[in-house]
Amino acid sequence: MGIEHFLHSLVNIFFLVYGLTLFVSYIIIGVFSSLELTFYHNRNKYFNFNIINDFKQLPTISIIAPCYNEEKSIIENVRSLLALKYPELDVIVVNDGSTDNSLKILKETYNLVKVNFAYEHILSTEEVKGIYKSSNKAFSQLVVIDKENGGKSDALNAGINLSRNELFLAIDVDCILEQEAISRMVKPFLEEEDVRKVIASGGVVRIANNCKIENGQIVDVKFPKNIWAEFQTLEYMRVFTLGRMAWSRINGLLIISGAFGLFDKDIVLKVGGYDTTTVGEDLELVLRMRKYMHNVEKKKYKVAFIPDPLCWTEVPSSLKMLSRQRNRWARGLIDTFIKHKDMFFNPKYGRIGMISYPYWFFFEWMAPFVEVIGISYLITMISLGKIDLSIVILFSIFAFSFGLLYSSFSVFYEKLIFSRYRDFKFLFKIFFISVFEIFLFHPLNTIFSIKGNYDYFIKKKKGWGKMKREGFNSN
Repeated sequence: MGIEHFLHSLVNIFFLVYGLTLFVSYIIIGVFSSLELTFYHNRNKYFNFNIINDFKQLPTISIIAPCYNEEKSIIENVRSLLALKYPELDVIVVNDGSTDNSLKILKETYNLVKVNFAYEHILSTEEVKGIYKSSNKAFSQLVVIDKENGGKSDALNAGINLSRNELFLAIDVDCILEQEAISRMVKPFLEEEDVRKVIASGGVVRIANNCKIENGQIVDVKFPKNIWAEFQTLEYMRVFTLGRMAWSRINGLLIISGAFGLFDKDIVLKVGGYDTTTVGEDLELVLRMRKYMHNVEKKKYKVAFIPDPLCWTEVPSSLKMLSRQRNRWARGLIDTFIKHKDMFFNPKYGRIGMISYPYWFFFEWMAPFVEVIGISYLITMISLGKIDLSIVILFSIFAFSFGLLYSSFSVFYEKLIFSRYRDFKFLFKIFFISVFEIFLFHPLNTIFSIKGNYDYFIKKKKGWGKMKREGFNSN
């Protein structure tokens, strides 16, 4: 009886400490993100980003957009990229062995012809079958690489090989960029008051589902009609507006979204480019770059983050596609953390080793398991009559209310600072979405994450899995 009581107390203490730590961390994230958002807004609200294009010395940039079976949205995307204003800008579309008409459509739309293009094959990739440029001078900055399928990382490496510029912007081909996206993303590379080398910058990614798109531009931002896209809209607001802004505040950001990130090409080449053996290439690259700066360069550096909604992407609109995406995210997280396990609580890597990595380990990777075990334990204790049900109800109401408050906080900043959803009806809708998310979307995400762990460790699954696009709602 003594041992049973001891174990029972030990388990209770574990869940209490875990829950309190998570609760406090959310409060800290909220405070830090508020400070960083306020600082960014006050610093840039009167700055005209268009004047950046008039600067005499600007870093040259290549946009690299991997493409695999994207015939439904490829033209709108490329049109969006070609419409961006920046003095020295190349657009490199990498057709990674598409089996649909992606390449054919590109050839016909942009008058592409095969050319002999000299470049240095620094990073190893699958075979490049051909390089195409447009015969129309209006599209002179467009280059299309046709290669054997090797996955997104391999396609990005092929684009890096071809790029002759100082920085590269890695994006998903299903993205639409704002006109000022490049100017806002490059600004941290031009600022030197911190005497820190900026090695990468990321930006906010928002949901394009149901938005009106014309000539490669978002002309009317609308809240999604699909329930799964609605859940993800709220989720993206929390993750980008609160989470990543807070980590940016302490220069502890571990990930630049694979959908939209600007990188120092020289540093990326020095660390060996993208890892083609993982499906979490965005997280893995940033961790490797950070380790390189600590171990080799030994200089102050920064991974910047821009809170403006600059990139709009199509998200999964079916439960099947959503489950595949979250399964891949879970496997990518596991694979990356195992590869860089030497950073775990390692003071050598500063706040990355002592704060960022442990936080992601305990509250991203381990959280689904703790949650499932905790709920199972709670139900067992209630059924045995060892926990007062009234206390459980009060705690559940508190947790539910805190979750709603946290989501409301991110929506508040979206409306106060950015206000991209101008119709106030979206506020009422997103409130109900916040409620249903707790009881439906969050449990599903937990299941998808656990399934990702099972697929990684038991089934040894490595691939991305097929992702079907619906295509942008364009005229």
